[in-house]
Amino acid sequence: VLSSLPLQVMLYFNVYYFPVWCLAEGIMLHLKYHLLPWHYQFLLVTAFLILSLAEGCRLYLGYLGNLQEK
Repeated sequence: VLSSLPLQVMLYFNVYYFPVWCLAEGIMLHLKYHLLPWHYQFLLVTAFLILSLAEGCRLYLGYLGNLQEK
């Protein structure tokens, strides 16, 4: 089994786009946070944290798996 070049290219660019997405999403969260009811505030922060952690783990495992051919 060989490593996948298209997957590696997508992971490479996604590593650079992920912090930009995180920053933009964080700014939007900050701007609209006080306008929302408390339950939407909780859901929005929870979703942002879960998505950020999942994406970080996905990128790490993608690099690890593709480069080590696992």
